[in-house]
Amino acid sequence: MTAVIRKDINRFVKELKKHYSDVWKIPSSKYLDNPDFIVIDPKTGKKVKVSFVALDDGETVSIVYDDLS
Repeated sequence: MTAVIRKDINRFVKELKKHYSDVWKIPSSKYLDNPDFIVIDPKTGKKVKVSFVALDDGETVSIVYDDLS
């Protein structure tokens, strides 16, 4: 199930980049078909899809995100 987070999007992405080494904006990624998070900026209403990409062993490899269409 996709979680919804209400937070400033730029701040959220900046925090992700601080904690994870690979954070990519990839609009056509298949991982965004069913995102882990949808971040909604309460001031602007802008929405962003965010997904964690992991290997079969469960180790997180990277994070992909894109604006919600």
